[in-house]
Amino acid sequence: MASPSKAGAALAALREDLVGDVFAPGDVGYDEARTVFNAMIDRRPAVIAQCVDADDVVRAVRFGRDLDLHIAVRGGGHSVAGMAVNDAGLVVDLRHMRAVSVDPAAEAVRVAGGATMSDLDRACQPHGLATTGGRASTTGVGGFVLGGGSGWLDRWSGLAVDNLLGVELVTADGERVHASADENPELFWGLHGGGGNFGVATSLTLKLHELPEFSIALILYLPEFGAEVVRTYRDLVSVAPDEAGGGVLYLTGPPEEFVPPHLVGRILCVALLTYAGSEGDLRKLAEPLLALPHESEVVGAMPYADVQCMLDDPPGMRNYWSAEYLTGAPDAYLDAFCARGESMPAPTGTLHVLFPLGGAIAAGPREYPVPYRDAPWVVHPFAIWEDPADDERCVRWVRDVRADARPWSTGAVYLNFIGDEGAERVVAGLGPKNTRRLADLKRRYDPDNVFRFNHNIRPA
Repeated sequence: MASPSKAGAALAALREDLVGDVFAPGDVGYDEARTVFNAMIDRRPAVIAQCVDADDVVRAVRFGRDLDLHIAVRGGGHSVAGMAVNDAGLVVDLRHMRAVSVDPAAEAVRVAGGATMSDLDRACQPHGLATTGGRASTTGVGGFVLGGGSGWLDRWSGLAVDNLLGVELVTADGERVHASADENPELFWGLHGGGGNFGVATSLTLKLHELPEFSIALILYLPEFGAEVVRTYRDLVSVAPDEAGGGVLYLTGPPEEFVPPHLVGRILCVALLTYAGSEGDLRKLAEPLLALPHESEVVGAMPYADVQCMLDDPPGMRNYWSAEYLTGAPDAYLDAFCARGESMPAPTGTLHVLFPLGGAIAAGPREYPVPYRDAPWVVHPFAIWEDPADDERCVRWVRDVRADARPWSTGAVYLNFIGDEGAERVVAGLGPKNTRRLADLKRRYDPDNVFRFNHNIRPA
């Protein structure tokens, strides 16, 4: 660790050299700058460097290395484990790097490292183009893509990493490198699921797909009809075209327009059917769900970027998430899913979701470290609450959902869906063979494990 005099001089130099803002404890704006999405995370970094371009990132990383500071990287800051911030280290904050440049002719988009899904989707929508994005508009693009990337479009256009064309990266040595299929191909392979282990992604280039129409059916049911709804949804999606996606879930009725006032604050079962196509085709597909007794429905064409905002969870809440990828969704499991939905912590913002997979996910490239690709379903308990007194019951409920699912679990997991669940779960999210190869790659690009605030791959 550097001496106080050296650290003070280096910090003064960083404040002078960085185009963006620099915050340290005691500065006006420091507490706001260190606050992340999950209110359970309360950490106090020594320095926060709010970078505005790749040159700023280079300056910040070299500053951190010179002072031997641990370095965390903040993109969207959604990480449920709080990996975007640390104690007594450096945070490289990319949130001012949000530029999105669409090339309609090439059907590609270049996205800066701090952009959110909303930035990406809104830029692409006027061109009738889209790519797989997270299921919330506030999700950071960089961490989402490099962690694998599952969203409403994945059955149709593949996982986000299946659409990755290139990455601009600042390495642990403060050097800028480009990774693509033709340039640094082994690094490019590792960025398909290896997350932020190899450097700071200052921009990503993604493949786009024509999406002139997008439609949804959002149908609310009383929980006593949940078992029939969930089975109907399973049977419908199992034969649906790849354009169909969505999920079936339990939630506490929020005070939104689509929820009748008498259902606000009550546990509900919800079927969400998304469709990369016309309202007419969606309606035909949704007929079995609409035939069941329900309390309200929203069915129609809706811009994809607007759908992305429908399940946004607010910042400043307490969060604990996890997931299990499933070999199937037999009746025995669906009974357990529904029972756990009816007993979920309420009234809170918690979501209990079963997402369909398959389609372009399962048909995607096999060589990347994405071991959950073959699972047909994933259960994602997503606890969100406000009162610290509810911590124990909410965390226990998430763990109970996982326990229910274990008899049907594939053992693999999408790391963006979970917090810090230990080294074994990181291996489960990458695959044992892939993890060994990634550890070799980590030794080459980050032998000192500078970038450790992530689902960490230790250097071989």
